[in-house]
This record gives sequence, structure tokens and C-alpha cells, in this order.
Amino acid sequence: QVQLVESGGGLVQPGGSLRLSCAASGTIFSINAMGWYRQAPGIQREAVATISRGEIVEYADSVKGRFTISRDNAKNTLYLQMNSLKPEDTAVYFCHVGTDHRPYDYWGQGTQVTVSS
Repeated sequence: QVQLVESGGGLVQPGGSLRLSCAASGTIFSINAMGWYRQAPGIQREAVATISRGEIVEYADSVKGRFTISRDNAKNTLYLQMNSLKPEDTAVYFCHVGTDHRPYDYWGQGTQVTVSS
């Protein structure tokens, strides 16, 4: 089964930048959506940035203008460029791929992003 592996998390000061990567171990067919989600302690997992079928890109209001989602199809990799990071961006970030067939959802293991001085 295809696996998603995130990387690029870490500790950064407020105002800093990080780029997250999510590499798929193989080709995933019939993708209907892909994106980044995050979960902070005690808070429900939320969508940060998604690309839906038809190349519809959406961002959470809290990250608009600061985060950019992109992908490299040749490398089977999804990216999240995060600029002007704030302490409230601290969370575990997960990448997700949705498909039209089983298992319908692929999730990465998560990467920790901590924004602190």
C-alpha cells in the first residue's frame, strides 16, 4: 500500500518560515483531493490547505496570505510553504490524499511544527 511520509517540521521563531514535504511511496490513482491538515493538543484536526479535483485550492482563513500549497507530480510530492509563522500555528501537520477507491483516504504520520521564541 502506498504510504505518505512528511518531513520539514521543526522549531522556528515567530515570523520564520518552514517548508513541509509529503512524499508518496508510489503512484496514487483517482485522486479527488490532497492537502495539509493540522492538529494542536486538545483541538480537532483542521484543514489548512487543500487542492480539490479541478485544481480548486482552498486555505483556512487563519493561514491565507502566509501559506502556499503546491505539488510536484513528477516527484509524487506535496508541499506546504509556511511563512510569517505564528505561535498559534504550532501543531502536528498531516498530509492527506483522498481517492475514489479504497482505502479512500491516505494519511501521513504527521510532522511537528513548533513556533516559539
